[in-house]
Amino acid sequence: MSISTTAFNFVREVVRAESAIVLEPGKEYLVESRLLPLARQANHPDVDAYVAELSTRRNPAALKQVVEALTTNETSWFRDSDPFTALRQSIFPTLAKTRSNREIRVWAAACSSGQEPYSILMTAQDTPELAGWKIDMLATDLSQEMLDKAKAGEYSQLEVNRGLPATTMVRHFERSGLHWRINPALAAQVQFRQLNLVRPFPPMGKFDIVFLRNVLIYFDLATKRDILRRVRQVMAPDGHLFLGAAEMTMGVDDAWERVPAGRSSVYKVREEQPTCAR
Repeated sequence: MSISTTAFNFVREVVRAESAIVLEPGKEYLVESRLLPLARQANHPDVDAYVAELSTRRNPAALKQVVEALTTNETSWFRDSDPFTALRQSIFPTLAKTRSNREIRVWAAACSSGQEPYSILMTAQDTPELAGWKIDMLATDLSQEMLDKAKAGEYSQLEVNRGLPATTMVRHFERSGLHWRINPALAAQVQFRQLNLVRPFPPMGKFDIVFLRNVLIYFDLATKRDILRRVRQVMAPDGHLFLGAAEMTMGVDDAWERVPAGRSSVYKVREEQPTCAR
């Protein structure tokens, strides 16, 4: 049985109000598949019955579960590979020449279950120019469930098989029953924090690198523009922003410029142009 139009529209409104993510028509299958486990857990025969109760009672905890279920995205280790090659071969060595305190601050802005921030740290360890350096890593996500999983640093065999080279797994993981656990020393370098990108950012300082990959595609234009504007405010003047392959700043926030980085590209805040005297 497919989710009804009434139930789908209610879920769309809840998700948009809480996360600004837009669920377009055609995503009914996604909503049904993500909410069916919650419906069964609540002893409802189907998603429609579950949503009907939600719309009547509007239990905040249950609504939060719905939002988290629909804003949790697929991820993998070293996703798309080119950004991490760019980090190792270009971005990290460039920053190493200009950071006299031997520290680089990184923000993984939608870290999901942790593969991205851990992949960044592994890449830093494979960068000779950063030997002995400190990587100050902040990893945030809307979903507390995903943050808890990321902080635990424990992954199934299927999860470690998604993009993680065997040699890297041996170096950075240890067996934990049927699962694999990230090296405690590596895990200790990450500060995990819940953060909703569409809300004002808390005080965070300035970052040398921000990963905001495969996130903007879910927002409308006004929300994309607002997020990029606020990200600019937490970037170091020579900081680097990584977006997903299908994302760009052009036509959204032109205060950014795209620059090549190996086979990939990154975004930097444009230098202010002098105003011509009349």
